[in-house]
Amino acid sequence: MSVTVRFAPSPTGRIHAGNIRTAMFNFLFARRAGGRLIFRLDDTDQERSTEEFARGIEEDLSWLGVEWAEKVRQSDRFDLYADAVTRLKASGRLYPAYETPEELELKRKRQLARGKPPVYDRAALKLTADDRASLEKEGRKPHWRFLLEQRDVVWDDLVRGRQHVDAASLSDPVLVREDGTYLYTMPSVVDDIDLGITHVIRGEDHVANTAPQIQLFEALAATPPAFGHHNLLVGAEGQALSKRDRTLSIASLREEGIEALAVASYAAVIGTSDPVVPHANLDELVRAFDFAKLSRAPARFDPNELRLLNAKLLHMLPFSAVEKRLRAIGVDGGEDFWEAVRGNLAVLADATLWWSVVTGPLEPVIENRDLCRAAAGLLPAEPWAEATWPAWSSAVKEATGAKGKALFAPLRLALTGREHGPELKHLLPLIGRARAAARLEGKLA
Repeated sequence: MSVTVRFAPSPTGRIHAGNIRTAMFNFLFARRAGGRLIFRLDDTDQERSTEEFARGIEEDLSWLGVEWAEKVRQSDRFDLYADAVTRLKASGRLYPAYETPEELELKRKRQLARGKPPVYDRAALKLTADDRASLEKEGRKPHWRFLLEQRDVVWDDLVRGRQHVDAASLSDPVLVREDGTYLYTMPSVVDDIDLGITHVIRGEDHVANTAPQIQLFEALAATPPAFGHHNLLVGAEGQALSKRDRTLSIASLREEGIEALAVASYAAVIGTSDPVVPHANLDELVRAFDFAKLSRAPARFDPNELRLLNAKLLHMLPFSAVEKRLRAIGVDGGEDFWEAVRGNLAVLADATLWWSVVTGPLEPVIENRDLCRAAAGLLPAEPWAEATWPAWSSAVKEATGAKGKALFAPLRLALTGREHGPELKHLLPLIGRARAAARLEGKLA
């Protein structure tokens, strides 16, 4: 069977790490099966949906390398939903109900007080045509409920295994509001049918929706897709993620300098049995993806763990992977410079700091003036290579008697202005003799 999945965000905000995790699971599953991913914007909430958010979501997905075969918008597909409503009404599966939210809440409280589950009592089914006419004369408009068949609904979940729900324990879901707008279930199921979705992969917070949706597929004469409900992503302290928390948005992570591949790797791996390690490319993630690896416990998104993963990824990237990006931020040191500094980067932009150390001008820090002057006098002639630093520092040690930290710390501070950094055997040839000599003399260079 050809696999077709969908990622269907609502453009009412920018997507965050939890959304991206669902997107990655769909993308990796489709890619591994040789199938298709459809990018669907669930924008029926036209008051809160914006074009700015829609563009932002598309940018975030593209940045991560998530590719889709087709893009659709629910706001372009209202005719399909209207046709489905007509068919459901004709078959008796969609019926009008007139209770106000306040009346429904009162019913719910009474049922709970009696120790009963707060399931809708289907009172609207007992209304006669005259009753409905009378209510509408009062100014009431109906909302429309889907009549569930009161039977056990069973599906084999790709993540959770065999699941079953007794539909008699559920309220008939509202599919159409009083104002004629749709709740999530109606357009989602109609789109899944029309677009040929074979697998619905989403968070486990949607498990409760699955039984009514399966019945809705069947009521519309369609075969339900396979369902897979993955564990949810929560914050480092166990809190729910929110579109309003900008620190967890993909846009914010991009601005911080986190690599797209680090975000993709982290989203795909946390909450699984795989270790959190950097991956060289998306193909590695595709090969490693397996629903059997997913835990049932919530997965914790730890920004610090992501930052550590990002640094590890940078440390393994070859120069060819970053050459153009380095040039774009004004770093022209070539492969030798990249090999010297990549192990000290948290984000790629940190390379500009070390480029300024190499090229100057830099205010040296002179901790031991006598040692630095002696070292300046012992600088060998160029050309310099990796062997220059150990040979020169040994000569300084021999001449001054300084050793260990007393030798190396003053030299590093004078040459780089910093206590820590890349190995000086790599950095010194890039700094060059003239600049090194000036800095050892305490001059701006």
